[in-house]
Amino acid sequence: MKLLVTGGAGYIGSVVTEQLLGAGHQVEVLDDLSTGHRDAVLEGAAWHHGSITEAGEILDESFDAVIHLAARSLVGESVAHPERYWHGNIVATLALLDAMRDAGVKRMVFSSTAAVYGDAEAAQITEDLPTAPTNPYGASKLAIDHMLSAEATAHGLAAVSLRYFNVAGASGSLRERHDPETHLIPNVLKAARDDAPHATIFGTDYPTEDGTAVRDYIHVRDLAEAHLAALDYAELSRHAIFNLGTGTGTSVREVIDAVREVTGVNIEAVEQDRRSGDPAVLVASGARAAAELGWRPTRDVRQMVADAWTAGAEHR
Repeated sequence: MKLLVTGGAGYIGSVVTEQLLGAGHQVEVLDDLSTGHRDAVLEGAAWHHGSITEAGEILDESFDAVIHLAARSLVGESVAHPERYWHGNIVATLALLDAMRDAGVKRMVFSSTAAVYGDAEAAQITEDLPTAPTNPYGASKLAIDHMLSAEATAHGLAAVSLRYFNVAGASGSLRERHDPETHLIPNVLKAARDDAPHATIFGTDYPTEDGTAVRDYIHVRDLAEAHLAALDYAELSRHAIFNLGTGTGTSVREVIDAVREVTGVNIEAVEQDRRSGDPAVLVASGARAAAELGWRPTRDVRQMVADAWTAGAEHR
């Protein structure tokens, strides 16, 4: 297939591109480098430096599908500047859908998020739970899901939304390089490298086994494999939605312990109050993805930490 990957210079986008190229697909990357990195655009992929809104200058009838990963994705920023998320996520995706329609490109795999569920209280979050995002970031992704459903009904789009939980790990040298970095594993690894004075635990009084928040971590390589499965699964005039997670929760303390074990560094952990809006437990049910996509994650948290640690060491 010939594919356009928006956001292909980013953390997840580069690993998805790596796997697409490995599977023999022809890949073109569209990225404005606002959060991505030019050196993450892999050899073998054509690169277009530009906004999602410029996709109409690239897409034509020779393309088979779009994998749409480009987005603004910081919860705090979305609260402080929601207009950036209406423009950068919703308006930009509408322009992309217009360009796809004009070019006759009928297939999209979309990077959605578990944030659409808000503060879900279920032990495992399934796709049929009510959506109730608590911030403009999650609301913008949910709005795009609604757009895809309408586009499938009205114009025959074959769309698959993949709702990510907590992505971690690395694929060779392809790793997390966010600025600012908000994810737990890379921040704990900073402490192991002496790039930070300590790890921080936000909240130790949650109703969990060790009192710290529990999340579902998924390896970026497992996540990328789901995108290839979704490409094959997409069907005209249908919008399918899948949660991507392991079904297993890992607490903040357990993540810090895994980093200590992998690195051999006795990292100091400083306890602070809970952050506003952080739920106690967020764990995905992967049953639908397993049954319909034939996709199951195979890499555990220790592997995520080990791969991220190795990738970071190579770039010091």
